Amino acid sequence: MTSRDDLVLVHPPSVYDFRRQVTLWGPISDLVPSHPIFDMSPIGFTTIAEYLERHGHRVRIVNLAVRMLLDPEFDAEKMLASLDPAAFGIDLHWLPHAHGALEVAGIIKRIHPQTPVIMGGFSSSYFHEELISYPQVDYVIRGDSTEKPFLSLIEQIKSGSGTDSLKRVPNLSWKDEKGTPHFNPLTHVPSELDDVSIDYRFSVNAVVRDRKLLNNLPFAKWRNYPIVAALTCRGCTCNCTICGGSSFASGHFLGREKPAFRNPETVAQDIRRICRFSRGPVFVIGDIRQSGMQYARKFLKSIQGIQNQVVLEFFWPVDRNFMEEIAGAIPRFVVEFSPESHDPKVRRYSGKPYSNDEIETSIKSILAAGCGRADIFFMAGLPGQTPRSVMASIEYCGKLLKRFDDDERLKLFISPLAPFLDPGCLAYEKPGRFGYKKFCRTLEDHRRALLGPSWKYILSYETKWMYRDELVQCTYSSALRLNRLKAEFGQADREQAQSTEERILKAVSLMERIDRLVAADGAPQLQKELARLRPMIEEVNDSTVCEKTELDLPVSGMPFRVVRAAGLFIEDKVKNLGHRFR
Repeated sequence: MTSRDDLVLVHPPSVYDFRRQVTLWGPISDLVPSHPIFDMSPIGFTTIAEYLERHGHRVRIVNLAVRMLLDPEFDAEKMLASLDPAAFGIDLHWLPHAHGALEVAGIIKRIHPQTPVIMGGFSSSYFHEELISYPQVDYVIRGDSTEKPFLSLIEQIKSGSGTDSLKRVPNLSWKDEKGTPHFNPLTHVPSELDDVSIDYRFSVNAVVRDRKLLNNLPFAKWRNYPIVAALTCRGCTCNCTICGGSSFASGHFLGREKPAFRNPETVAQDIRRICRFSRGPVFVIGDIRQSGMQYARKFLKSIQGIQNQVVLEFFWPVDRNFMEEIAGAIPRFVVEFSPESHDPKVRRYSGKPYSNDEIETSIKSILAAGCGRADIFFMAGLPGQTPRSVMASIEYCGKLLKRFDDDERLKLFISPLAPFLDPGCLAYEKPGRFGYKKFCRTLEDHRRALLGPSWKYILSYETKWMYRDELVQCTYSSALRLNRLKAEFGQADREQAQSTEERILKAVSLMERIDRLVAADGAPQLQKELARLRPMIEEVNDSTVCEKTELDLPVSGMPFRVVRAAGLFIEDKVKNLGHRFR
C-alpha cells in the first residue's frame, strides 16, 4: 500500500496556460538555463524536502513546469487530482511566477478543496498580506529560511490542531475559519545554517521511490546539462540597487540584518557528494569571499582537487594571488562576473563602485590563473543608463576582446533587466531616487502583466533615461552589435553568427507587428492574430540575443550515473508491472 505524502511541493510555469497563450517572451531568459516559462525549480525545494524527510515526513516534488513543457499532451489537472497529500506547497520565489503560482493554487483548491495550500519564496514573503487574501491560498511562510517553519506547520496540519497552535508557527501568515487573516511575527531568521543540507540524494531516492523521473528534474534540459547548485549563504553583504536579494532587501522584508553562512567545509562536502553521481558543473551560489578571506580559504582547502567543473561567482574584482589560490584547489574552475556597465558612474549608481582598471585587471588575473571560462555580463535598464550608454558597453566589449587577444575563454553577454523590477530592492522601494517609474505595484499587477502579448508590455518599469520602447530597441541593437563582434573576433562561427542575427531581426520584426496589432485591435482579435504568428514567435522565444547553448559548459562522458541508473531501474520495474514510465 502506497504511503500518503505529507507534502507535495509544486513548481509552476511562469504562466500556467503557456501552451495556449501566445507571447513574444524576448530575451528575458536567454542567460539562464530555464526556458521563458522559468521551469527551473528553486533550491529551497531540495532543502525543505530533505529537512522534512529527515524529521519523518514524506515529501514529493513535482516540477509541473517541466512536465508541461516536455509533453504537450500532459494533463496537469489530472496529475494533480491523482495526488492526495496532507498539504500542497507552491513556490512564488521570483515574480515571473505570479500568474502560474496563483493559477496552480486555484486548480488545486478546486480539485482538493479541503487540502491546505502553502505558498513560500521571496515574492510570497514580500506580498504576503495580499497573497493571503486570495481564496486559493491558506498559508504563506515568510523568510529566506523556511525549513523549520514548514516542519512546524506540517505537524500542525497533520495533527489537526486548532488556531492556537497555528499562532505558534513562526513566520506564518494564515487565515482562520472565518477567513480573517493573521500574521505571526517573523522570528525565525537563523544566524547559522548548520541544519540546512543541500543533499541531492533526496532527489535520486525520490525518483526510485515515486517512479517519476520527470517530476524531479530541476529544469527541462537537465538530463543533457546536469548543472547543480551549492549554497554558501542566505542574505548578502552587497547592496546592488536592482537586486531583490540585496542586503537592503533582506533587511527590510526578510528580517535578515546580516547574511547567514554555511560552514565552508560543509559546502565543500556537498560538492563532493554531488560529484559522486554527476560529472556536470557545480555552481557555487554566493561569492566565497563574502564572509572574509578566511572563509574562502577554508572552502578552497576543503574542496582541494575536485575534478568537476566548479563555477564561482564574484561580486567585486579579484586579484592575481587569490586566483592562484583558486587554481591550486580547483583544477577546472569557471568564473562569472557582472560589472553590468562599462560606465563607472552607472556602476556606482547601481551599487558597484569599482573602476574599469579593476575590471580589466580581474579578467587578466582570472585568465592567467587558467580558468576554463570567464563569463562577463552586461545589462540594459540600469539607473543612469541611456541607449547610447548601452551601446558604449558593447564597444567596451570589443575593447576587452582586443586587449585579451580574443582569448576564447572570455565570453561576453548582455541582457535586459526583465521582465520585472525586483520587489524589495532599492530601485523598487525608492523609484524616484533611482530614476524608475513603476507600472506594477501589487502582486495582482504583476500577475496581469504576464498576460501581455510581448515582453515590452510585460516590463514592469521604465526609467527617466529610457522609456520601455527605447529599452526594447537598444536591447536588440546591442545584441546585434555584440553578435557581430563575436563573429569578428572568431568567438562565433559564421553560421552561428548569421543564425543569431536572423533571429534577432525576426524578433524585432515580430515586435513591430505586435505593436501594430495592439494599437489596432481589441483583445479577442489580438489573440486571434497572435495565434497566426505563433510558429514564428516560437522560433525566437528560447534564444534571442544569443544562442542559449553559449552558456553551457562542456560535459564529457556520462554526465550523471546514479540518476541514470535509477531511471533504468525504474523503467525495468514499471515495464514488468505493465505500466508506462513517463
